[in-house]
Amino acid sequence: MKKGVTITRKTSEKKNKVLQIVDLLRDKKAVDIVAFDTSKVSTIWDYFIICSGESDIQVRAIYEAVLRQSKKKNIEVKHHQTDNVFRWLLIDFHDTVLHIFSEDARRFYNFERLLNSAREIKLKK
Repeated sequence: MKKGVTITRKTSEKKNKVLQIVDLLRDKKAVDIVAFDTSKVSTIWDYFIICSGESDIQVRAIYEAVLRQSKKKNIEVKHHQTDNVFRWLLIDFHDTVLHIFSEDARRFYNFERLLNSAREIKLKK
């Protein structure tokens, strides 16, 4: 007998939050958006979302729009932080964390390799 994934209401709500955040990113033209289910490999977050902006101005615009729209959509933000040059910005949504990178910073940190044991979530285009 195959083991299946049990989807509970709580899991479904968390994944719905991820999809809402991804939609916000798409609205601001974020590029290379990926999401990972890290619930089996992290005790802090259940989901990681990573995206890039094509310029420092776009990275900042994505960050500010996600913060603003999250508030409007009642998606609670636990913490957020920026660097001084807008190359790697982070928004913590309790069980989900969003990393917004400049393209150079994303290549440099190669964050996805750290998540190689997490399951990537298939996002519809």
